[in-house]
Amino acid sequence: MGLSSEQSEAGRHEKELAEAIVGYLREHPHAMDTLAGIAEWWIMRQRIRVDVETLGRALQRLTDQGVLEKVGSGESARYRLRDDRV
Repeated sequence: MGLSSEQSEAGRHEKELAEAIVGYLREHPHAMDTLAGIAEWWIMRQRIRVDVETLGRALQRLTDQGVLEKVGSGESARYRLRDDRV
């Protein structure tokens, strides 16, 4: 008997959480916290990092496609709709 889609999704979510916890602890090997602290600080921090990396790839793709224009470089770079697309 196979897993229902809900069970499968729950399993994936648990795996993602486990990976976020281990990722945080690799960066902070002496960290220790409560369930609430782990949820608020460790998990959110790891998710934000992943979201920022994903956002960076999306911005790069839109820039490569000519939808956005990148002004400046490094962390101070800004993105905007290309002038010729307005």
